[in-house]
Amino acid sequence: MHLPGSRPAIGCLAALATCLATAPAPAADFYAGKTIDFVIGSDVGGGFDVYARVIARHLARFLPGSPTIVPKNQPGAGSGRAAALLYSVAPKDGSAIAAVFPGAVMGPLLDDRAQALYDPTKFQYLGSADSPTRLCITHGRSKVRSFEDALHQKTIMGASAAGGSTRDYVNMLKRSTGALFELVAGYKGSADILLAMERGEVDGLCGMDWSSLRTQRPAWIRDGTVNILVQTNLEPDAELTRRGVPQVWPFIAGDDDKKAAALIIGQQVFGRPYLAPPGIAAEPLALLRAGFAATLHDKEFRADAERTRIDIDPSSGERVQRLVEELYATPKTIVGRAKELVKP
Repeated sequence: MHLPGSRPAIGCLAALATCLATAPAPAADFYAGKTIDFVIGSDVGGGFDVYARVIARHLARFLPGSPTIVPKNQPGAGSGRAAALLYSVAPKDGSAIAAVFPGAVMGPLLDDRAQALYDPTKFQYLGSADSPTRLCITHGRSKVRSFEDALHQKTIMGASAAGGSTRDYVNMLKRSTGALFELVAGYKGSADILLAMERGEVDGLCGMDWSSLRTQRPAWIRDGTVNILVQTNLEPDAELTRRGVPQVWPFIAGDDDKKAAALIIGQQVFGRPYLAPPGIAAEPLALLRAGFAATLHDKEFRADAERTRIDIDPSSGERVQRLVEELYATPKTIVGRAKELVKP
């Protein structure tokens, strides 16, 4: 037995010190002094921007080294511009991530023109903040107050660029249900379309998330200034059902159209996706996925989300990765019909 301070003990301590000195830097230092560019594929003030910025306020606490998170808006092509930037230009060292519309993930499947820009199955998904229900709405002054009304009278609906849900969902519902929607495109995002509704330029819009409506126009809901025509989702939202808002499925007659619509609406399962570029190394990917999961379950973050009136129903990066791969394995006949439903 060796007493403390004896030469063998000192020798062991010296050897341990040598091992520690030569060991690689632990993950705790990975992001120390670094900056992460958080590219947001939407205009400022819309629902996706609100979600991403709330997450950005908290994410650094759950990444080793507490990096600086810098949100940067890169709107365009229904988040396709941001996705293409992340895919081909952004560094692959964990210093660039993105928030994109789910339509940007589905775009190359449903729109052949997007095929050459990026392959969504090769992104590394970090998670999703919500699985939202999407709506068709009209302003309170509109004569169209229900989806039944929209089947019988012209309804002018505002929309953003091709690939965005506000355009795709109008086209999908017009072709699958016979709704007399007339599309007016070219708005930057949902915030501008809501202003256009207030000015009387358009009757309403489709493809807006229920949580975004509650965030951006809570007074409309409180005062009855908005007509919620229909809820588009795979499973009904309990609150909307209590309000008497029907699901879309009774209005779609054909089985093939129902299957195609289910493929389009299936993207809502990852309604707020966050992703890293393809080729990112295993260590930063694992840290980012763990950081997103911890953020989305954190009490302080949840309290901030509640104050901001955004819903949080998270999915892990691994689950989103599997869902994207499954959607891209959909039979070609169903994909073909879905393409017809959303084409401009």
